[in-house]
Amino acid sequence: MRGEIRVGTAGWNYPSGRGTWNGVFYPAPRPRGFDELAYYAEHFDFVEINSTFYRMPDAPMVRRWVERTPSGFLFAAKLFQKFTHPDMYLAQAGSSDWDLSAGDCDQFRLGIEPLATAARLAAVLIQFPPSFHATPETRAYLDWLLRAFRDYPLAVELRHKSWSDEAADTRARLHEANAAWVLIDEPKFASSIEQGVEAWRRGALETRSSSGLPATPPPLQASKPVDRPLTYLRLHGRNRAQWWDHAEAEDRYNYLYSKDELAPFAETAKAEADEGQRVIVAFNNHFSAKAVANAAILKYQIGQIVPGEYPRGMVERYPELGGIARTGISLL
Repeated sequence: MRGEIRVGTAGWNYPSGRGTWNGVFYPAPRPRGFDELAYYAEHFDFVEINSTFYRMPDAPMVRRWVERTPSGFLFAAKLFQKFTHPDMYLAQAGSSDWDLSAGDCDQFRLGIEPLATAARLAAVLIQFPPSFHATPETRAYLDWLLRAFRDYPLAVELRHKSWSDEAADTRARLHEANAAWVLIDEPKFASSIEQGVEAWRRGALETRSSSGLPATPPPLQASKPVDRPLTYLRLHGRNRAQWWDHAEAEDRYNYLYSKDELAPFAETAKAEADEGQRVIVAFNNHFSAKAVANAAILKYQIGQIVPGEYPRGMVERYPELGGIARTGISLL
């Protein structure tokens, strides 16, 4: 059974800064009662939740997100930064004691429960920083984390090259826990993880075949999305010049992929879907809604309908949307 491909962006709320989505993808000024998430869901069937990284998820708020989106719409929840970025968490909390506990796990689970019970959770995204190197201690911690959240579909983003230096061990470790090793596209430096598209896919196929499982899994009920085998791709942009040297954090994501640059990811997504995988493609090059433009282009490249109307000004700003996206009224 062929898997499905979900395409969307990392977050949907970018209200300020030079890279705001207001006046590009969203109206500026807003009509009365305008709902960003509902508008976004007219265009895509998947989104990553940024806010769960910065604070523990709140179940009532998460339940409202479910209510504001169509029944087939899926979310990926980024794991709270306390689990993956202790230095960032401690700086924010004003504390010197990293007291991670089972209670923290329970609190995160409780917060995302409305997604899980409604079959709207595509994955819990465990995103580690470049400072997270592969050592005996970090491998043991990763194993603990995978066990702690084993009831959910998991995707793990690793950025330091030590994980790809021992790629077979990393793949086997994640595969044993039924976790996807996220394929990331970003500027590459000496310490960056090595993940060429072809090598990544070859490794994924080898891992599946060595597990003794059939290449294509048996059919699964559509109402059980958390049971699907998962492939996860995240595209951060290739703005090498501003990746580490920037005035504002948003500047590093100021990058628009060309159609030619997107083509290998479109082919990878289709090939993985042919293997029976649920494929998630998330764009994080969010500056001025470039992620939105690239997500629409990729949907077109993989043969999906590009739903919803796009502002004329956005299509003029990103001409590669021409002939792909339907245009509506000007937002300005």
